[in-house]
Amino acid sequence: MGVNIAVNVQSSIRIKASKTLYFDPWQIEGQPLDGDYVFVTHEHYDHFSPEDIRKVVKPDGYLIIPESMAHLTGDITTIPESHIVKVRPGEKREVARLMVETYPAYNQGKPFHIRRNGWMGYVVTIDANKYYVAGDTDPVPEIRDIKCDVAFLPIGGTYTMDATAAARLTTMIHPRVVIPTHYGSVVGSPVDGDFFQGLLPRDIRCELLL
Repeated sequence: MGVNIAVNVQSSIRIKASKTLYFDPWQIEGQPLDGDYVFVTHEHYDHFSPEDIRKVVKPDGYLIIPESMAHLTGDITTIPESHIVKVRPGEKREVARLMVETYPAYNQGKPFHIRRNGWMGYVVTIDANKYYVAGDTDPVPEIRDIKCDVAFLPIGGTYTMDATAAARLTTMIHPRVVIPTHYGSVVGSPVDGDFFQGLLPRDIRCELLL
């Protein structure tokens, strides 16, 4: 089965493989209701949108969310409590036959994403491929040796790492494919993707989906 990857806006990601995964769904058009798993990285409005989660999650789908956000899930009444999975950074666990690893996502020297909030990025393994969705983060020490096939990294700066820092991190973790996110909308310029791509080693493929 082929894989279809789309970035809707900002960090709103859809991966269609043998199962359909959403990360931080936001500004979703229509009501696809095709998400087997929906992941949330943190509670900012452009990443945690109960309205958009309700649009994408299947009736029997799963929501994976930071434990620190457990009190915010009451509005998502379409998901049974048993299908809301609360996680902390630094875990590796199976969620309904899907292997999920969690990594810290936070800023260094900026107040927007504080480490103690317990917000995170995810490495998800599906169909023998590892996908890393970083969330809103700087290139913090805990993520510099992540192993993945495809990495989704924020590049817009201000609230996250910028394109230069993201390119350095990409070189460190060396995925087969990197897809830049979190630019050209709330923060960053549409040309940031081209700049980021120009900084990468030639053996790492960059796909610009925004």
